[in-house]
Amino acid sequence: MSLTMEEPVATKTIHINGKKNPAVEDYTGAYRFAPIQEAEVSRAMIKRYFTNMMDRAVSDVVIVGAGSAGLSCAYSLASRQPDLKITIIEANVAPGGGAWLGGQLMSSMVIRKPADAFLREIGVPYEDEGNFVVVKHAALFTSTLLSRVLAFPNVVLFNATAVEDLITTTDYEGTQRVAGVVTNWTLVALNHDTQSCMDPNTITAPVVITATGHDGPMGAFSAKRLVSMGLSKELGNMRGLDMNVSEPAIVNRTREVVPGLVMAGMELAEQDGSNRMGPTFGGMIGSGIKAAHEAIRIIQSSKISNGKIVGKVSA
Repeated sequence: MSLTMEEPVATKTIHINGKKNPAVEDYTGAYRFAPIQEAEVSRAMIKRYFTNMMDRAVSDVVIVGAGSAGLSCAYSLASRQPDLKITIIEANVAPGGGAWLGGQLMSSMVIRKPADAFLREIGVPYEDEGNFVVVKHAALFTSTLLSRVLAFPNVVLFNATAVEDLITTTDYEGTQRVAGVVTNWTLVALNHDTQSCMDPNTITAPVVITATGHDGPMGAFSAKRLVSMGLSKELGNMRGLDMNVSEPAIVNRTREVVPGLVMAGMELAEQDGSNRMGPTFGGMIGSGIKAAHEAIRIIQSSKISNGKIVGKVSA
């Protein structure tokens, strides 16, 4: 109901610890905020941000990329394994990747069945078109999924943060494996050529899930880095669009591509040389969910100490 000058406006008196607070919610011209000092704002943010950084220096799972595949993975993993410390690294300020719109800047999102089950799980309404469903706006899916992911107490998201490199180590079997990520704030990473040395930070984790999308400024990062490190022979390079071939290929081939590194989403198209899928998102959802299952499999079959795999669980 809209307010007019003739309509009364309720004034709320707020009490904190039994005492009347000077904050007043009054929309007739007397709205008043509780007093605050500038330092309180800074300290509130700094304390929580750096407490998270301190805690997540050793994580259970790091997810690189908070697009549709990465967020679907985070939701699936956090809901199934509330004991895991799940840390998401997103290079952009706004998480969500390309899932804020459908194709060619149009708003509707098309999702092929059976991935519609995930929409029901997270509570996103849709129109049923038979073999596929349509969400009225892609942002409805992305904002809902993002809010559900961030509500999990075991999930921490660092956005505006880039993964500059992968941590590698030789494990208990003498095998080289991925054991975490090297991070920096994105604006720092983008300005290494304009400033003197600006060293990065690290996050150790027994499982890294990479879902950085197809090739681009930040895309296919891990796939390209595997080649330059010699852990992968060559980049497959994404093929032309074929929706019917691409989506099942992306989901079914989501896997641990090298020890410690699970790859999901369209980054796999660059890794494997599979087709692009076009403006449909069922493959992204399915790939993210499968990546979560892969992470659980790796963790449950491994002996882990201080964020590193030090052996296998006896059968």
